[in-house]
Amino acid sequence: MTDIAKGLEGVLFTESKLTFINGSEGILTHLGIPIQEWAEKSTFEELSCALLAGKLPTAAELAKFDAALRANREVPADLLKEISSFPPHANPMQMLRTAISALGLYDPQSEDTSEEARSAISIRLIAQFSTIIAAIARVRGRQDIVAPRADLTHAANFLYMLTGKEPTSEQARLFDIALVLHVDHGMNASTFTAIATSSTLSDMYSCMVSAIGALKGPLHGGANEAVMVMLDEIGTPDKAADFITAKLDRHEKIMGVGHRVYKNFDPRSRVLRDYAEHVASKEGKSNYYQILETIEKIVVDRMGARGIYPNVDFYSGTVYADLGIEKEFFTPIFALARISGWCASVIEYTRDNRLLRPDAVYSGATDQHYVELQDRN
Repeated sequence: MTDIAKGLEGVLFTESKLTFINGSEGILTHLGIPIQEWAEKSTFEELSCALLAGKLPTAAELAKFDAALRANREVPADLLKEISSFPPHANPMQMLRTAISALGLYDPQSEDTSEEARSAISIRLIAQFSTIIAAIARVRGRQDIVAPRADLTHAANFLYMLTGKEPTSEQARLFDIALVLHVDHGMNASTFTAIATSSTLSDMYSCMVSAIGALKGPLHGGANEAVMVMLDEIGTPDKAADFITAKLDRHEKIMGVGHRVYKNFDPRSRVLRDYAEHVASKEGKSNYYQILETIEKIVVDRMGARGIYPNVDFYSGTVYADLGIEKEFFTPIFALARISGWCASVIEYTRDNRLLRPDAVYSGATDQHYVELQDRN
């Protein structure tokens, strides 16, 4: 019988120099550099530039890239009007998917699939994703859209557009680290989907719309929101142990726990845990962090031997919540970071492009013949 790789697990379809993951040892690197170093020493702008170029940029190259991002933050006024007309109750990821599709209509370069054009479009997409997501949040909150500022970093500008207030340097840095941790993660579902679309030589905007559609699913981008729903359901730290123990006894899934690749601690979760703890202690040990501490201890004690540990979604939601971001926007913020990885992966794959065309094992009926409609039971 033919072996089927359900979920394409273990199937190799391309080579990549961007991201390396060793799930058994909890290792994640970009361009060979550990994610912990990127989070501690770098910025979202630098990691995005590095992935698109395939190397660490010089100071001049990074300054040019940063200047290009700042210069491309504005989006067409007609697109903002269209976003303002969206039903405010709509799912933010639906709104983002529609807005990015419409954005391509305004780009005269959108149909150009050369690497030069893809690179230029990538810079605009990275810059404008931020503006569009913030605009969607303002529309859903029935607030006026806030225009971007060119004097702020990428992270600080997003928080400013989101809230209408300039963030503190600590808030901006915390959000920047969260973005760095989510920029790329190998051949995940949304990146694979973007590559599959690009392999047909479709345009860059179609690739990103495809990726957004994949990220929208609760098994991919929606997990951090689901963690916060769970925390709200638990309510207070004193109820956490009984709640999680009962779910484990019933063999129910714990959101933010376990990972398709990691059979050890997700290295991104270790970084976020430290920052979540810092924010919580600064604010007097928030309930969220205390609940997460309890859940992590129980999960590791009961499931760690099977390679099941908290992942990056486990702590990211609390960091976003402490920044005043509503849980409905956790997945769009995932997209805000991952846009850089999507673009870099599409550009890398199409340098040696081959149309993706997997196959399936046929398991249906054989030797059948057409039965006239009047003769069917």
